[in-house]
Amino acid sequence: MKTLTKEELRDVAACKRTLYFKKGEVIFGENELLSGVYCVREGICKMIKLSANGKDHTVKLMGKGKLIGQRSVISEERTHLSAVALNDVELCYVPKDQILGNIKSNQEFSFNVLQNLAQDLREAEGDLINMAQKSVRQRLAEALTYVSKTFGETEDGYLNVKLSREDYASIVGTATESAIRILSQFKKEGLISTSGKRIKIEKLKELERVE
Repeated sequence: MKTLTKEELRDVAACKRTLYFKKGEVIFGENELLSGVYCVREGICKMIKLSANGKDHTVKLMGKGKLIGQRSVISEERTHLSAVALNDVELCYVPKDQILGNIKSNQEFSFNVLQNLAQDLREAEGDLINMAQKSVRQRLAEALTYVSKTFGETEDGYLNVKLSREDYASIVGTATESAIRILSQFKKEGLISTSGKRIKIEKLKELERVE
């Protein structure tokens, strides 16, 4: 949005809407045609892919400032992921026509959008490389450190984002039983501690060096 002119920003402000979703509510489903782009103002959304066996696979987490749905809107394709509120979220919604109009009229904005899409592609490629080259243990350690650095911690030191063991398993691409076993190993090694579903990282540097 920084690359829009004052007039274009006024147009966006005039048509944008603020939307609220409660924890667990679906923002949009897989295979939908979106009529606009969402920007996360508060809270966290998880992007989900439904697997062939009917189970939800958490692909990534989207926090404050992240855009959701821009690829589908720009390419005019159906969504390949669902977006679900991980906790209570506040979103800014901008209609498709406004976004596409600015892309056509503002070259700098158009380039900025392409950069964002390229970054999404790089992240997807990085995920594929990690899946191919790193062990489940390494990927789970990375997932924990990513959640810590991206979303922060509570006053008592626990991760701000409370994910289920199934969520962690799907993020790193393994069975839930494997994720539970590795988390137990991390706990025995003193890398993390837990309280129910809550996780506290005790030794961040060591966790980053897990092999």
